[in-house]
Amino acid sequence: MIRFGGQTVADTTQALRVLEESHPPAYYLPRSAFVPGSLVDAPGLSYCEFKGEAHYLSVTAGGDLIASAAWFYPEPQAGYELLRDHVSVYPGRMDACLVDGELVEAQAGGFYGGWITSKIVGPFKGEAGTEGW
Repeated sequence: MIRFGGQTVADTTQALRVLEESHPPAYYLPRSAFVPGSLVDAPGLSYCEFKGEAHYLSVTAGGDLIASAAWFYPEPQAGYELLRDHVSVYPGRMDACLVDGELVEAQAGGFYGGWITSKIVGPFKGEAGTEGW
């Protein structure tokens, strides 16, 4: 579940958990799990050597908007096709993100979007001294 602007903006039991090297997992929710109107196109692109070109979305609810707080892969690279029509958010920019009822801790740093639960042990990229990993 994802809460923002004092409201639940997404809830699903169909999230995809994606693991990458030196990162806590990111959870990608089906776009259909988001409340209609809660995702708004945002400028900017980035590139993942594994998943491809990421596009950004702003999240809005309860009169609040946070720019570029979510991302998706409209044309994921081979091996990541399941990510099509799925969206992930930076948990530290939301009011709360929960996995199986557990409040998620956001991955350190402003670039990475990992979701840390009690079952995940670091260190992770984003923390002090991890730039060279």
